[in-house]
Amino acid sequence: MAQVPVQTIHRDPQLFYWILFPITIVMILTGVLRHYATVLMASAPKKQDRKTLREQRALLHGINVRSNYHVLSKSSFSARRDALITAYETGSYLKDPDNRGQPPPNPMSDPSAMEGMMGMMKNQMAMIIPNTLIMSWINAFFSGYVIMKLPFPLTIKFKSMLQAGVATRDMDPRWMSSISWYFLCIFGLQSVFNFLLGSENAANQMAQQMTQMGPQGAGQMFGPGVDPNKQFLAEAENLAVIEHYSVLDGVEQRLLEGIKV
Repeated sequence: MAQVPVQTIHRDPQLFYWILFPITIVMILTGVLRHYATVLMASAPKKQDRKTLREQRALLHGINVRSNYHVLSKSSFSARRDALITAYETGSYLKDPDNRGQPPPNPMSDPSAMEGMMGMMKNQMAMIIPNTLIMSWINAFFSGYVIMKLPFPLTIKFKSMLQAGVATRDMDPRWMSSISWYFLCIFGLQSVFNFLLGSENAANQMAQQMTQMGPQGAGQMFGPGVDPNKQFLAEAENLAVIEHYSVLDGVEQRLLEGIKV
């Protein structure tokens, strides 16, 4: 059986230092500058009134009870569930009970909602503009270069991700282009930013917004245009269908069985 020859690519080893290092350093400096620019542009959060806080905390209370019911006894869970379902269905925790059943107000007419949207726009612009400039810089000076080879084998599915900007069909998927290294740095430098700026840095928060914009995010739960009454009713249904069990069920029998063994 014929042995498949190993693919060999002759490249200048200086490309590793004159392309990989500059891209990495520029990405780190850009992340640090983005963090401080975001801090300077951030506006001080407004103090919320008591009814708004009660409305939000009441919904979070129901979500926490639903997520951690297994650590409660059956009687304790039943008491909490009955009280929350009754309050949710009657609208006891609503900030404006008189507006119950009416469509939510237009976010464009709410000053507080407009300020929140402007803050989100500032954060998005602080991420889009630097990334666009860096991408243009890499395309202008480093496009089409192969800078390194990964030391572990990869399947052909990784070829499009690691060899962006290199129009080849038969190259080993382990080879990486300069543009692909830029995309990997966007998410791979989070630990560096956490070390330099702390875990609450702007780069980390923006990456989380890009990767985990789930339906249970706080911005979507209490954002503009959201009807809190529908959220309360939906949470009441979620609590009502739970079949309770406790982690302490049969604990005596399990303890005796462990002692016997």
